[in-house]
Amino acid sequence: MASMVKYGTGIVCASMKEEGFGPLATSFDGESGENQEKLRTAFTVTVVYVDAKHGITTGISAPDRTTKVLALASRDLKPEHFNRPGHIFPLKYREGGVLKRAGHTEASVDLAVLAGLEPVAVLCKVVDEVGSMARLPKLHECAQRRTRKNCIYC
Repeated sequence: MASMVKYGTGIVCASMKEEGFGPLATSFDGESGENQEKLRTAFTVTVVYVDAKHGITTGISAPDRTTKVLALASRDLKPEHFNRPGHIFPLKYREGGVLKRAGHTEASVDLAVLAGLEPVAVLCKVVDEVGSMARLPKLHECAQRRTRKNCIYC
């Protein structure tokens, strides 16, 4: 998570299947006419996890964000555990995955499901030294420096 915050400009997203949004109020649906985002990524209202027993402070730190994402992946998710707005951007997965929309949201959830995990994934866009979106050659270079695989790192 710390790498995502540092190299991804701090914008960390949690991709989720629609059933995971049950208790979360969403204000934006990527399939409605409201979404004017170029790639129709289904952004929703950002969230912060507020369950005091986990020691969340401002919600901006890497440990706080990790706890939030784990809470989003929990089957015990309850609306009172989250405030809006926050520091994690939930993204609504389009049913059918990459076969319906070739996006990071769908790819990350499809990979989680294929791995036998809950249908929730964390992702961020990686930027280069000048703040532009890092493309594949830069991602390979970045992953090699950190001994990580690209699909895990980016």
